[in-house]
Amino acid sequence: MSSNEISTIKPSPNPFASDVWEKSLSLIKQDLSEQSYKTWIEPTHVQKWENGVLFLEVPDRFYGDWLKDHYQAIISSAVESVTRTKPDIQYVISSRSFKSASVAEPVGAPVKTQHDGLNSRYTFDTFVVGPGNRFAHAASVAVSEAPARNYNPLFIYGRVGLGKTHLMQAAANYILGKNSKASIVYLSGEKFTNQLISAIQNRSTAAFRVKYRNSDVLLVDDIHFIAGKESTQEEFFHTFNTLYDAHKQIIVSSDRPPKEIPGLEERLISRFAWGLVADIQPPDFETRVAILKKKVEREMVVVPDEVVHFIANKIKSNIRELEGALIRVVAYSQLTGSVVDVKTVETEILKDSIQEEVGNITIDRIQKTVCDYFKIKISDLRVKNRSKSIAHPRQVAMYLVREMTDHSLPEIGNYFGGRGHATVIHAHNKIERSVLSGGKIQQVVEDLRELIKRG
Repeated sequence: MSSNEISTIKPSPNPFASDVWEKSLSLIKQDLSEQSYKTWIEPTHVQKWENGVLFLEVPDRFYGDWLKDHYQAIISSAVESVTRTKPDIQYVISSRSFKSASVAEPVGAPVKTQHDGLNSRYTFDTFVVGPGNRFAHAASVAVSEAPARNYNPLFIYGRVGLGKTHLMQAAANYILGKNSKASIVYLSGEKFTNQLISAIQNRSTAAFRVKYRNSDVLLVDDIHFIAGKESTQEEFFHTFNTLYDAHKQIIVSSDRPPKEIPGLEERLISRFAWGLVADIQPPDFETRVAILKKKVEREMVVVPDEVVHFIANKIKSNIRELEGALIRVVAYSQLTGSVVDVKTVETEILKDSIQEEVGNITIDRIQKTVCDYFKIKISDLRVKNRSKSIAHPRQVAMYLVREMTDHSLPEIGNYFGGRGHATVIHAHNKIERSVLSGGKIQQVVEDLRELIKRG
């Protein structure tokens, strides 16, 4: 059956398809407006992946036709990015009851038992504990067992793809398991901001406040998004105070500790310090192997141990990349009907990923690449020269070291002539702001990243 047909058959769901679709959704979100995503993508559900075909449930034939006509290319591209294979998309009319965003409750509706955005697959049982995340895991479990008792707020930070969202949602799901009537609100800092803007435009800020300040547990992912946004920080500050005073649990996450978030108001930094700040570090080799083996077991697929160890040894940046590599290996195995070996993984399936993960990116390599790019000497990065021709490359180099290695702030400072950690933070934040604002510096940083990866 071609992707232009809509079936009324209902294939059985499987874990692999769910994982592929979940990762594809994160890419689709980037290409659509929030309203388009809510209206047309959220109501779909994955059924299964079979012989290169992804089956998606849709409410009715109209939905399927609309997706084919307007979003087929976006969906196919996202799935292809995840599986590294060109997929066929087939739409299946579902018998289940759907509710599209067009008839969803308006912003500010009463929030009792609202659990939007939670993924039931994120549990403590499916979280692999290792040295780099043990503290954050223990804190999340403690908060789940006794909300608002000890660690309030709980602030979890770490780089992208290390499990912050998993821990937050696991905590929410655990609390729901104990009390199904608990009012739990989970959303991103971006969504909080967008909903506030909408509430201001629609003159419904009172309803907005009811929605968030009446929750039993508030979880905000990527809280750093609200930094620099005065009205959003003001609103979140008062929401925080209301919930805290009412002994309600607050859990937030970021890619860095509160004090290092540029543009975050001091009063919020102070509030986050009231509770517990826990970091997550990249997983070590043993933890990476355990993560892969657990996923293989959960997906009920066959992947040789030597392939698992090879992937764990080559993909070190984050768990998301690690699991993405495994998904591509499994997809290749299923499509070819063969059990893959290390050679095939290295030379065909993960060739691009392994090149991107060029092992052991060092400060020396970054400094040399930056100096070659800006045509200055490495010694210039280490002396106290404040001229713009030297200071700017130095700040770019510090930014890249902070982004591409796991060195601590003092270690980075030592490599740049014994500078203090505050100088490193300032340099990183300054370049980051420039990158986020776009323009020439954004391209410069991307060019340097590629040069550094190539060695």
